Amino acid sequence: MSKTYKITLLPGDGIGPEVIKESLKVLDAIAEKSGFALEYTERNAGGAAIDAHNDPMPDSVVETCKASDAVLLGAVGGPKWDHLTGALRPESGLLKIRKELGAFANLRPVMVPESLAANSPLRPETVAGLDLFTVRELTGGIYFGQPVGEEGEGDDRKVWNTMVYSVGEIKRVARVAFEWARKRRNKVTSVDKANVLAVSRLWRDTVIALHQEEFSDVELNHLYIDNAAMQMVINPRQFDVILTGNIFGDILSDTSATLGGSLGLLPSASVGGPVGIFEPVHGSAPDIAGQGKANTFAMILSVAMMLDTLDEADAANAIRTGVEKVLDEGYRSGDLWREGNTLASTTELGDLVRDAALAAL
Repeated sequence: MSKTYKITLLPGDGIGPEVIKESLKVLDAIAEKSGFALEYTERNAGGAAIDAHNDPMPDSVVETCKASDAVLLGAVGGPKWDHLTGALRPESGLLKIRKELGAFANLRPVMVPESLAANSPLRPETVAGLDLFTVRELTGGIYFGQPVGEEGEGDDRKVWNTMVYSVGEIKRVARVAFEWARKRRNKVTSVDKANVLAVSRLWRDTVIALHQEEFSDVELNHLYIDNAAMQMVINPRQFDVILTGNIFGDILSDTSATLGGSLGLLPSASVGGPVGIFEPVHGSAPDIAGQGKANTFAMILSVAMMLDTLDEADAANAIRTGVEKVLDEGYRSGDLWREGNTLASTTELGDLVRDAALAAL
């Protein structure tokens, strides 16, 4: 009897529904050929949930996600909701669902195949063949630390946030990074600011201790965040797995995302609890929504990451092979198009990847 996975769909805003639709086209075809089934439940999130429920991530949606095997998220936000503040902002819903699902580690792979090296803002030879993997702590640090406050008026007005990490929080995300390194090239670069921040000194000490106790077979080195950002531009291929905290990971993973020339290529996973969240790195791009211009590769590759966590590795690899084949054949969305490529619509790209993935399975 085939296995059935319960998937919660959060299409979100802008191009989110479009890229979700194309990723499901690929996923359904691969599932049928692979012999497993999928049961979908669709819910509002982000701006769509604000419009419907005055809440970017209603508790009822959180409960649906908790009852799933995985969550697929399109993208949230847009100018329509930019005037909102605090807990009403679409993005605050993302923080809530990550926290509620215990998704403490964000995984972001960045690969630049030869066929896309010319799209990079760096020299093609600097990025061709790039394969790096960032593990970012996602539910702690300065984005969640207390106290947060404000006082005073005029020139005396001041506001503060607090960066806080415990040894336990650091160890659990470091363990994820070391385990991924063992599957890859066996190297972890831990990024902090231990020359200035006390919390970074705890971070470094904890990572070193865990390395000595459990992962001494993995190569470990350390960089300060400013040097790491510079190295990302000078020689990104030196990195295998990057391990870092929430705010530094936010910066570095977005920097790495530009190396292939478009955010539209990059998947991500937020994991750690019983249910993972899988989403493209790109935003909701409301300016091109509904026009068939959206790049669906990142959402499709996010589906492949989901299948990895569901132990459907053959299906996941077939999808990645399908994407690579379509790119090698020169098909591109508008954000990736260059002279000599074939421009394809969102729907056409979905069809092409589906057919190539099925052929690879």
